[in-house]
Amino acid sequence: MKLSYDPRYNIAYLRFKAKTEEVETLKVSDEMTIDMAPDGTIYGIELLNANEQLKRDDGGKLYILNEATGKQVELTLDVNKI
Repeated sequence: MKLSYDPRYNIAYLRFKAKTEEVETLKVSDEMTIDMAPDGTIYGIELLNANEQLKRDDGGKLYILNEATGKQVELTLDVNKI
């Protein structure tokens, strides 16, 4: 999985896997699209106006939580410093 950010266009892309086949881009909202294969496999999620979407009330933190163990990792996302 890879999170990339392009400050020129203020777009972030969360890639789950490399595109190996044709995908359809589904517009979820004015600020989000999802790349999906015909079989339902999600390849990635694009966030427009990303710096606003990634910086919320939590100060731009990304929490990765293992629900089975309860262990959590915290990362701070500051797209303005990238």
